[in-house]
Amino acid sequence: MKTVIVKYNAGNVQSVMYAMDRIGASYLYTDDEAEIRSADKVIFPGVGEASTTMNYLRKVGLDKVIPSLKQPVFGTCIGMQLMCRFSEENNTTCMGIFDVDVKRFPATPEMKVPHMGWNNIFDYKSALTAEVADSAYMYFVHSYAAPVCEYTVATCDYVLPFSAMLQKDNFYAAQFHCEISGDSGQKIIENFLKI
Repeated sequence: MKTVIVKYNAGNVQSVMYAMDRIGASYLYTDDEAEIRSADKVIFPGVGEASTTMNYLRKVGLDKVIPSLKQPVFGTCIGMQLMCRFSEENNTTCMGIFDVDVKRFPATPEMKVPHMGWNNIFDYKSALTAEVADSAYMYFVHSYAAPVCEYTVATCDYVLPFSAMLQKDNFYAAQFHCEISGDSGQKIIENFLKI
């Protein structure tokens, strides 16, 4: 099986590689369109700012490649947000795979933004969460989130309920960092690789 991790101007990709190494999964880290299209599975991870990252994806043509893929694709953190229609972070038009807008968390005196640290996810509706314990804790670092919508397959609550995971056709996404979310996060990666 050929798994590609998409190479682009996003941070934290190394931790995804370490997670793949831990489960003994081989992968190719590339931005080459032919390699991405020929992969059995595609992982679109990362940490970054929406407008800068989308500008880079447009520059290299990945903004058209990723939405056109037919194999299973898994976006995490900024990867998930860029798969949505629009982000309030610098008013950014994204790839539109999920027809939902990413919004900034409203800060409150009790709840700081960004949402950073461990929080539980619930209301699972995806094959990716098979054998993941109910209300498993995952590691989040974000100031923007997709609201609960028709594509929501796991929910988290911070300030208000939001989409912890999205799914549409062959596209899967998680707001949290599976690669640093312990056994539960690792199980989600393993489940994706088995699809």
